[in-house]
Amino acid sequence: MTASPRERVFDLCARALVCALFTMLSVRLLADFLHTGRVTGLLLLASESLVVVLTLLRRRAQFVDRSAVAAAVTIVSIAAIPLLRPVSALSPVGDTVTAIISALGLALVVVGKITLGRSFGLVPANRGVVVRGPYTFVRHPIYTGYLVTHVAFVVAHPSPWNVIVLVVGDTALIVRALMEERALSADAAYQGYCQRVGWHLVPGVF
Repeated sequence: MTASPRERVFDLCARALVCALFTMLSVRLLADFLHTGRVTGLLLLASESLVVVLTLLRRRAQFVDRSAVAAAVTIVSIAAIPLLRPVSALSPVGDTVTAIISALGLALVVVGKITLGRSFGLVPANRGVVVRGPYTFVRHPIYTGYLVTHVAFVVAHPSPWNVIVLVVGDTALIVRALMEERALSADAAYQGYCQRVGWHLVPGVF
């Protein structure tokens, strides 16, 4: 199916937005690393860089949720992270601990995104059903990895601003995950997958 001019413009704007936000985040976190030598922020940056690559390479969706709610949730979830600010306040734990936690989250993100490949997307959509790898444990392993890296960052850079940004952004991320499930709910393959894998983000919890 050929994309309409409106869909092509929307897709181009989404890709441009992701690249612009990633550039903002890169400048801020690289400056912090050069000043302090802390690597937790760099691991978050590595995780977010995969969003840029896969957004540019993603395949065309069979179905996309074009609702205003889906657009708003997506924008909030992806725009929050570039608003994070490295701070000089002392972390309750050392950078080594937060770097290890962040690395574990990053590993889950990398494995999830490699498994998902070109089926990756931003707005809730059906770009094909993936049921292998970490998707045999939870329905959204990439988002689980995001949450881990986000927690590690806010522990490494504690401030009221960062806490508020992540609470808002990650709440939107969770809502986005649930909306993605709704977008896929009409797919018979996904219905069967959900019967086998019941957990959204954390096995045994949610």
